[in-house]
Amino acid sequence: MLDFNHRPAFHERVTGFIDAALDAERAEQTPRDYLGASRLGVACERALQYEYAGAPVDPGRGFSGRILRVFEVGHALEDLAVRWLRMAGFELHNQKANGGQFGFSVAGGRIKGHVDGIITAAPPELGLSFPMLFECKTMADKHWKACAKSGVAVAKPIYAAQIAVYQAYMEGTVAGISRNPALFAAINKDSEELWFELVPFDAPLAQKMSDRAVRVIQATEAGELLPRAFAEASHFECKFCPYAQRCWGGV
Repeated sequence: MLDFNHRPAFHERVTGFIDAALDAERAEQTPRDYLGASRLGVACERALQYEYAGAPVDPGRGFSGRILRVFEVGHALEDLAVRWLRMAGFELHNQKANGGQFGFSVAGGRIKGHVDGIITAAPPELGLSFPMLFECKTMADKHWKACAKSGVAVAKPIYAAQIAVYQAYMEGTVAGISRNPALFAAINKDSEELWFELVPFDAPLAQKMSDRAVRVIQATEAGELLPRAFAEASHFECKFCPYAQRCWGGV
């Protein structure tokens, strides 16, 4: 039976104020006018094209307050990972001398990326080579366990693509970063378990993603819509896509 007299509980009301503040903060942010290199590994090029074009997402498919909180918690945990590694003897640089993240901008500013950090030294016993890219992600238990079992390239190919692209494009400003494996870190958000993995530079993957970026940019600027990655709107990737209605026409 529906309870028409339901009133939000105290914790719901407080959370509502927080989520409204987060929504307002996000609304004030300047939208991206470039293709984020961290997104190049998404499954569907058409979805990536919608992102690059700044197309509005389907009604009700924007970031909720809870998702914005998830993002902020993830950023806080990534900052902790940097602290922990530094305490353990890693020389990890996540800010340039004049402030801001390390990153790159190519194709006239239409492709950009910001890296989590660059490692220039570590405990000698680990036998690492430098400089090396540092990339950190936070994951729910299920995804963390899959990553620990199969490796990032299998469990999270979008992250593997991001790492390869970053290694390729950062070579211009950090010589040698593509010759050395990247250090990928994953934090289990449910148990705080840590997973570290060395990811060698995958040049073919970086080239594939670079070619994809060019294809998305050129098609968008020519007013051409790229093919969908999947043949049916019922595919699970499409069902969770924020552009499903726009793409399939009101599914």
